[in-house]
Amino acid sequence: MTYKETLFFVAKCLTINHEEHNKRIVEEMLQSNTVDWDEVVKLSTAHYVFPALYCNLKRAAFLSYLPEDLVEYMKYITDLNRERNEKIIAQAKELNTLLLEHNITPIFIKGTGNLLEGLYEDIAERMVGDIDFIFSPEDYPKAIELLTSNDYFINSKTGPIYPGNKHYPRLININKFAAIEIHKELLSKQYSSEFNYDFIMNSYLNIDKIKVLSYENQFLLTIAAYQINDFGFTDKNLLLRNAYDVFLLSKKNITKNVFKKLNILKYPLHCYLACCYEVFNNPETLSYNSSKKIKKYLILFYKYLDNQWLLKQNILKRKKEKKKKIIYNKFTTIYKSFYIREYSIYLIKKLKQKFLKII
Repeated sequence: MTYKETLFFVAKCLTINHEEHNKRIVEEMLQSNTVDWDEVVKLSTAHYVFPALYCNLKRAAFLSYLPEDLVEYMKYITDLNRERNEKIIAQAKELNTLLLEHNITPIFIKGTGNLLEGLYEDIAERMVGDIDFIFSPEDYPKAIELLTSNDYFINSKTGPIYPGNKHYPRLININKFAAIEIHKELLSKQYSSEFNYDFIMNSYLNIDKIKVLSYENQFLLTIAAYQINDFGFTDKNLLLRNAYDVFLLSKKNITKNVFKKLNILKYPLHCYLACCYEVFNNPETLSYNSSKKIKKYLILFYKYLDNQWLLKQNILKRKKEKKKKIIYNKFTTIYKSFYIREYSIYLIKKLKQKFLKII
């Protein structure tokens, strides 16, 4: 199986309990004994959907088609992930209680928000890294002060805190399971003025005193987090973990209307939706309004799917451009340090750090 064939097969497997036409296709492939399971494991692991793949195959009663040793391994990994997520949910609830007791209101986002909201039939489906939440501009510094005073700390390797970052540096607690990220913005600077705390603050879900994004905003952020923050739009690439979340959330949204409030984000998000529609084999809930620009984007998307070497070259090109941008940002920081106090403090700390390394 090629990379593209494996990707499309795994994607269909993730929809078999919702899309009957995909269920028939997957069962026919399983019965034909033509699936390259080594490639499936490799890809589903790289895309962070290995447990979700197992859960969906199990619910569809398709595990009997798989090699027994693979089923055992999938079950083992899925059970581990379920235990991990149970700990993350418990920790998130503890954090929520602590913050509310100090009149600080978090809105949980990304994977942790999805787990707390109950997006998945089995919490083991989602592989989660950190606990992410966003705060109002007023609560953001209060949350940092409170959590750092409750044994959460920055890794010692982290340098001075850059004022322009969308979230505070990752915090860890040696007595807790997951690291946390305290957000003041959802997206990188170019798009933060359009999709931010003000955009999401009045439309959230409140579940047992825990706030998570509304379904529409979960849908938008799931796409934007990959397309914008993780450079999916630039790379013309797709990650099945995000795409699977988009698919599940599409069952709660009228997707064609979700982008109406957006302007500069509308095109890159529409492109991701189009890719999801293709990869998941045309689910009705992922239907989108096509255009010449989106068709051109899909041509490149398929081009890179068919040739992974070209995709790697495209990513390398983007990384080179990012290095140039870092150099530009250094000059911008120096300029801002003359009239913005936060940047001057950052610059002084950065220079001190470099001086100490020299001596």
